Amino acid sequence: MGSLIGKRAFVTGAEQGIGKAVAEGLLKAGCDVAIHYYMGEEGPNELTALAASLGRRTSAFQADLTDEKAAVEVVGKAAAFLGGLDVLVNNVGGLVERRLLGDVDVAFWRTVIDINMTTMMLVTREAVAHLAQANGASIVNLSSLAGRKGGHPGSLVYSMTKGAVLTFTRALANELGPKGIRVNAVAPGLILGTRFHNVHTTKESADETIRGIPLGRAGDVYDIARPIVFLASEYDGFITGETLDINGGVYCA
Repeated sequence: MGSLIGKRAFVTGAEQGIGKAVAEGLLKAGCDVAIHYYMGEEGPNELTALAASLGRRTSAFQADLTDEKAAVEVVGKAAAFLGGLDVLVNNVGGLVERRLLGDVDVAFWRTVIDINMTTMMLVTREAVAHLAQANGASIVNLSSLAGRKGGHPGSLVYSMTKGAVLTFTRALANELGPKGIRVNAVAPGLILGTRFHNVHTTKESADETIRGIPLGRAGDVYDIARPIVFLASEYDGFITGETLDINGGVYCA
C-alpha cells in the first residue's frame, strides 16, 4: 500500500455521505484534497476545518457536473489549486426518484444517465491529462449493489447506469493502464446515513434488507470510505479494472 502523504486528490460530491467520508479519509491519510460539491456548504466547511487541523490543503468548488462547461472548469480549477492530480474519486450519483418502467419518460431517462454517467465521463476525461503526469495515479468510481443485482422496483434506470459504471471502469482500466493510471470501482450495498437512503429508503424497507444481510447490519459511510482510501493508495500498485463489492455478504462476485 503506497503512502498518500502529499498526494493530490479530487473528490466529487463530497458535501455529505460517502463523498464527505472519503474526503475525510484522504485528508487523514495525508492527501491535499479538492472538494467538489453541488449544494450545501456545511460539509465542505467541516472538511476545510479538518484539513486546517491536520496541516493539509483543501478548497471547495461548486459545480453542476452534468453541465459540460462547468465540469471542464471545475476540474481545471481543482488541478490548478492542487498543482496536479494523483487521485480521482468519482462519487457523484443519484436515483432521482423511483419509477417503474411504465412511468419512465425520455426526460427522466436522460436525467438519471446524466447524473450517474455523464458526470463521471466528463470529470474523468478532463482529469486524465493531469493524472497521466503523476507517475502513477488512481481513479475510483462509485457503482452500487444495484448495478450487480438490478435494485429494488423503481430503480431500473439507476441500476442500469450503475451497471454501466462497472463496464466503464473495466474499459477505462484497459485504456489508461499504459498511462500509469489504475481504475477501480466500489459497489456499496445498503449504506445508511446518506442523502440517498434518507430520501429514497423507508425504515421498513431498510429493516427488510438488513434481515437478508449475512453480517446482520447495514453499512455506514466509513465502511465505504476505508476501501476507497485503500484503492486510492494503490496509485503505483497492480490492482486495476476491479470492482470491490461492499455489502455485508448479500452479493459475492
